[in-house]
Amino acid sequence: MSQAPFGRRQLTVTGIDELGAYRVLRAADPDGPAPDPGQFAMLAAVERWGGADEDRPYVPRAFSVARQRGGEAHFLLEDVGPGTRRLCELRAGDALWVLGPLGRGFRVGGVDFKGRRALLVGGGVGIAPLAILQDTLAGDVSVLLGFRDAARAAGAALLRDARVATDDGSRGHHGLVTELLAEELERDPHAVVYACGPAPMLEGVRAMCEQRATPAQLALEAGMACGFGACYGCVVPKRGGGYLRVCVDGPVVDAAELDHVDAHAGARA
Repeated sequence: MSQAPFGRRQLTVTGIDELGAYRVLRAADPDGPAPDPGQFAMLAAVERWGGADEDRPYVPRAFSVARQRGGEAHFLLEDVGPGTRRLCELRAGDALWVLGPLGRGFRVGGVDFKGRRALLVGGGVGIAPLAILQDTLAGDVSVLLGFRDAARAAGAALLRDARVATDDGSRGHHGLVTELLAEELERDPHAVVYACGPAPMLEGVRAMCEQRATPAQLALEAGMACGFGACYGCVVPKRGGGYLRVCVDGPVVDAAELDHVDAHAGARA
């Protein structure tokens, strides 16, 4: 598991690319630790990040690493509030605070998964960690992605050869990405599922895989203030009692560790 150096580091933004309703923020990070697929980083703009009402918020935001290649780290953004809006406003040459990689990523190549087809299932901005995961996987890999509409479905370009579902039917399958997953598991149940997306989607994936005894790993998201497990702001209930801290016990957890996916533990789509 890759470990972040103690303390945040300042990076320079190299570009921000439009991808439909999303943005791909790229930052030069030639000396940063190579992240494992599924790990995340805490991001904050160096300028105008707290201090006056219009400069909210003070707390950094957690983002999955979408890719790290050629000395650049890539992050997928959607403007859904003051923090993400400020990050979306960054341009080449601007400074960015980064703390990461943090957390536990996807487990690949284990004996439990040997010979199984990999199914990558993503929803909304939750597609981000599946991009770097796809880059590392060999063998038979299928990608299933779900979005609200065509503008967000443009994000599917982040991955290769994806089947797409949209809530409004404007692109690909008219319906839920879990419907595509059900088709795939019906056709070939000998698979392993890697998923990240909104909580209802992750709960659908968890329940479906439990019913079929299909191993699954779920990348959760929850509100984080620190990224180190100190604030307990990101806890989710685990099977058998107790809690998991998404930032240190996850964000990727085995679906079997959960009775259900907590309502606040999904990527915002």
